[in-house]
Amino acid sequence: MSTIRTNRTRSGIRSLIGDRRGAAAFEMAIVFSFLMFMLLMPLADLAIAGFRYISAWQSLRAFGQYLQYNQPPDVTSASTWMSTAIAKSDSSYPVTSIQLICGNSNSACSTGNADSANPEKPKYYVYTTTVTLTPMVLKWALCVSDPCTYTLPYSQRFQ
Repeated sequence: MSTIRTNRTRSGIRSLIGDRRGAAAFEMAIVFSFLMFMLLMPLADLAIAGFRYISAWQSLRAFGQYLQYNQPPDVTSASTWMSTAIAKSDSSYPVTSIQLICGNSNSACSTGNADSANPEKPKYYVYTTTVTLTPMVLKWALCVSDPCTYTLPYSQRFQ
């Protein structure tokens, strides 16, 4: 009976080798690694960069809406208003400074260049935030400088 089992086992191994059923499983590891490293990881880099960019832009817009409804009482001494407003910005994408633009000269507000019709109110506000990216694969395509940061400017009229 033992000779019958060994003959069957040997003939089963020969048929599997001749059948090449294990070749597809071996090729699957190669195909899977190619898909992961050449297609999915670069797409993940782009998706993460897109989500961070959109989040930073939305943070800038939300801060702009806050500034729209909380205008400075006095343009010439707006430093306390600016520090209070900067404290209200999003902590994920902080705003470091706000610049108020008065009149048609597109320069910072002061007592000399305030708008003649409305000298106490600025026309524009300008501020920026930075976005930091950490790509895994596409660093050569997404990053221009060594710390991969981008500065997003934002400006809007008060009126």
